[in-house]
Amino acid sequence: MDQRGTGLSTALTPSSMAQFKSAEELADYLRHFRANNIVNDAEFIRKRLVPDSAPWTILGQSYGGFCAVTYLSFAPQGLKQVLLTGGIPPIGSGCTADAVYRACFEQIMHQNGKYYRRFPQDIEIVQEVVKYLAESEGGGVPLPSGGILTPRGLQLLGLSGLGSSTGFERLHYMFERVWDPILVPGEPKSISYFFLNAYEKWLDFDANPLYALMHESIYCQGASSSWSAHRIRSENESQFDAIKAVKEERPVLFTGEMVFPWMFDEIHALRPLKEAAHLLAEKKDWPPLYDVAALRNNKVPVAAAVYYEDMYVNFKLVMETASQIGGIRLWITNEYMHSGLRDAGCQVLDHLLGMLNGKKPLF
Repeated sequence: MDQRGTGLSTALTPSSMAQFKSAEELADYLRHFRANNIVNDAEFIRKRLVPDSAPWTILGQSYGGFCAVTYLSFAPQGLKQVLLTGGIPPIGSGCTADAVYRACFEQIMHQNGKYYRRFPQDIEIVQEVVKYLAESEGGGVPLPSGGILTPRGLQLLGLSGLGSSTGFERLHYMFERVWDPILVPGEPKSISYFFLNAYEKWLDFDANPLYALMHESIYCQGASSSWSAHRIRSENESQFDAIKAVKEERPVLFTGEMVFPWMFDEIHALRPLKEAAHLLAEKKDWPPLYDVAALRNNKVPVAAAVYYEDMYVNFKLVMETASQIGGIRLWITNEYMHSGLRDAGCQVLDHLLGMLNGKKPLF
């Protein structure tokens, strides 16, 4: 199904959200778009779609896995089996975002190292781009949509480039065409339209602003995120300051799955949503997403693919949560990255179903 706010399920786009008269109204509407209500939707559909309202088997990939753990917490009667791929959330009370980002920054630095070892020529290319952007009027160059590409905005390419199986190659090929060719001798160097257009398509916030608005709230139960990624990045700024890295002749590090408040200034599609984003970041009364007691007493068969070097869902935090889900069976592998289900869907599904149906060993 298309979860609420996406696809054909009352899509939330910059234009549709413009119907709200105030940021307060929009923020109040958006509070209904988290995992607890996605589970309510799934149960509504199950009771009408499945004969005799029988329980069904669900597959949760990434954030879908977070939703599946919420499902196990509050509506296990609707579940026959649960398959999780790269999607076991931290389930602590309050806001776990700080712990998530502190752990993820370590993995992001590791992934940056692997990228530059794979394409060492890109160290100098990225440094040149950062220097060009920093020295441009206004600290960046205009994007086709009307936003601005700055050094810190350039670092957002790590969101997709560092964490999926083909991400390294896609990122490298983008930088191969970052500069316009010099057709007239003596003309100044400039960043190509190809690169600027590819950058915006890669981030895709014009089509999916819900991600930017709600990402940190998925870690919140009765507490605000207070722009967690932005705060935790400041603890690592000596490594992630792109301009400083260029001056010190160090590789420029890309960031990962993080949303920062300045994105709502620099990305054109997000600018009208800035005030609502701040209201959501400071919202404290988020309802519970998990019931630890129910998870510990879980009786629903659960099998999970856990990717050892997952950049988005930290392995150590995954193992902490898994220890609190009764009967869960884990397949821990470094053969796939977070995109394992997309890259090798048949193999991943066969393995998980085999674990649940007695065709794979217990250990």
